[in-house]
Amino acid sequence: MAFKYLRLIPNKHKAITVFTLVLLCELYLPSYKANFAIQSIALLFVLLNFKSGFSLSFLKTITPLLLIFVVGFCGYFLDSYHLVDVFKDITYFLKPIICLFLSYLLIRQVNDLFLFLRTIVYVSAFTAFVHLFGLFILGDFRGNSINELRGDFGLDNFIEIFAFYSLLFSNKYLGQWLIERKKVRLFILAFLLASIFLYFSRTMLVVFILIGFSILGYTKITQRTLKFLGVAIVFVSLLYLYLFSIKLERNSKGIEAFLYKIKIAPEEIFTSKIDVEDHKELWDHWRGYEANRALALMENNPSSYIFGNGFGSLVNLKILVPLGEKEMKYISRTHNGYVFVFYKTGIIGLLLYIGFLARLYLKVYEEPASKEKFFSNRILTSIAVFYFFSSLIITGIYIPIDLIVFILGGFLVSTNTAEII
Repeated sequence: MAFKYLRLIPNKHKAITVFTLVLLCELYLPSYKANFAIQSIALLFVLLNFKSGFSLSFLKTITPLLLIFVVGFCGYFLDSYHLVDVFKDITYFLKPIICLFLSYLLIRQVNDLFLFLRTIVYVSAFTAFVHLFGLFILGDFRGNSINELRGDFGLDNFIEIFAFYSLLFSNKYLGQWLIERKKVRLFILAFLLASIFLYFSRTMLVVFILIGFSILGYTKITQRTLKFLGVAIVFVSLLYLYLFSIKLERNSKGIEAFLYKIKIAPEEIFTSKIDVEDHKELWDHWRGYEANRALALMENNPSSYIFGNGFGSLVNLKILVPLGEKEMKYISRTHNGYVFVFYKTGIIGLLLYIGFLARLYLKVYEEPASKEKFFSNRILTSIAVFYFFSSLIITGIYIPIDLIVFILGGFLVSTNTAEII
């Protein structure tokens, strides 16, 4: 009987329901394996139950990711690794592909940009409420340190940034507000803005600024953009002059702790020559250290520069490091996404990855025929900017928890051409 009534529900509503549930599972279900299984099953369900096809443009866009996945096996065949590690890497490289296919098919079935965007906004408003409720009701906002608050109630949530700008600029670029009632719209915008900044995340702060400028068109190289870039460089330089002129302690609390993290951000990514016996120095430069270890290991295997070390290869840290509840000497994934792709798939994979992001970025130079496609292109360019930056610090599109890849898959629907499948 339940299946009988289920058939009466329009596919459009089924698709948006599945899309919403997958998003919430990705954010709140802590198990990476469980989410991978859920998304794989959801994709199979969509393929079996919905009649839809893929556009040539969509397939061209994701082809670099498919090729990177294939290249990962080349390095594997040149060496032998534990099957558990091989499977782990396969899921890392396959997950964004599954998510893109899944979100593309679901939003193609919806075929309504406004419903898609409203869903993103409402899901984000819900996650912002959960975040703020945790901070101010369940947690001790005044008494706890920033690290404690972030550890208990979330490190980041980038979908809230895209939801904020989609709602803020919907009337400007689409000619209609996503939420018509002004009080409700302003309340949600304020709620999202508060949640975004109260994650106390350096990455979110930078992404918030970058995405805002990208949606406004400042990522398109023009004379106006170059002038703006000059002003931005001066501003950042003055900020760091100020941060290095004041004394900020590593164990500070509140805003001082956040400013200390901003101060060390550049050297945390790029500095690799450190005293590993000094745990304070090691953790402050962890991203640079693990990236340097990966590159050092590649020097001993020249063929890895071309095809990478393959799926299953591990990075030897040379020291036992407490990660979570375990001490680990070997890791599968580095925070630097460019190094991660290079280590696993070599220069071939790295060039493919950069090409994938470049194709998205170049959407800003297209002259679409409709407002919806114009806005979609701005979002796609913004996602490219997001991944270009996040690949330096949180593995880019290969991060285990990623909601932006679902937004990307949905917006790629707007670039459809003749179906081929």
